Amino acid sequence: MIPLKDENPVQITPYITYILIAVNILAFGYELSLNPQQLEAFLHVFAIVPRELTASLSGIPSQQAVPEVMTLISSQFLHAGFAHIGFNMLFLYIFGNNIEEQLGRLKYLCFYLICGVLAGLAQWYFSEMSNIPSLGASGAIAGVMGAYILKFPRAKIVTIIPLGFFFPLFRIPALYFLGFWFLEQAFNGIASFEVQASVGMASGGVAYWAHIGGFIFGVILGPVLGLFSEDTQKSIT
Repeated sequence: MIPLKDENPVQITPYITYILIAVNILAFGYELSLNPQQLEAFLHVFAIVPRELTASLSGIPSQQAVPEVMTLISSQFLHAGFAHIGFNMLFLYIFGNNIEEQLGRLKYLCFYLICGVLAGLAQWYFSEMSNIPSLGASGAIAGVMGAYILKFPRAKIVTIIPLGFFFPLFRIPALYFLGFWFLEQAFNGIASFEVQASVGMASGGVAYWAHIGGFIFGVILGPVLGLFSEDTQKSIT
């Protein structure tokens, strides 16, 4: 299923969502400027390398220019290919603006980054000794989606569902669209227990546990930060 838009208008200009999209695109543009050796070295520094994060959290000094714990943030702005960044930014564009309006800009930014950090830790927990860099905004965006399904379960998502050579459009309630997405991640996450599940180098895959963790933490943190507050505009101006 490929979402095109939601039928859930906002009354603000979602500047933070747009800035996040722009930063991700600029970072990906920089990645494209690197040759394969430079890119590998760059990702080794700024993406999450689970084995190195494990060592860092155990108190073993790192020789990295960037403290390994900081990669829990820097990795959120890196991507492994055009499809990776394309789908991530599409989902952020569709679902981010409504959550930004509900939480207010500052809390939304904090919410986004915290969900991304916790999602990265969730993925690390299931691959502590992996040397495969883990990167991408999908954990943070999954948090946004978790908040969205709580606040706007009935909002319609205009979705393409490929059926052979046909690409019909459907208007699917967010509860079903995002619920199906989460169940798919959960199924694949459980199935990947014996598989390296980090997005990054060519030998990597999909960070299902980052998706699962981000979504669950979004469900938890959204209400804590005021997702259901009646005064939705208090932090906007």
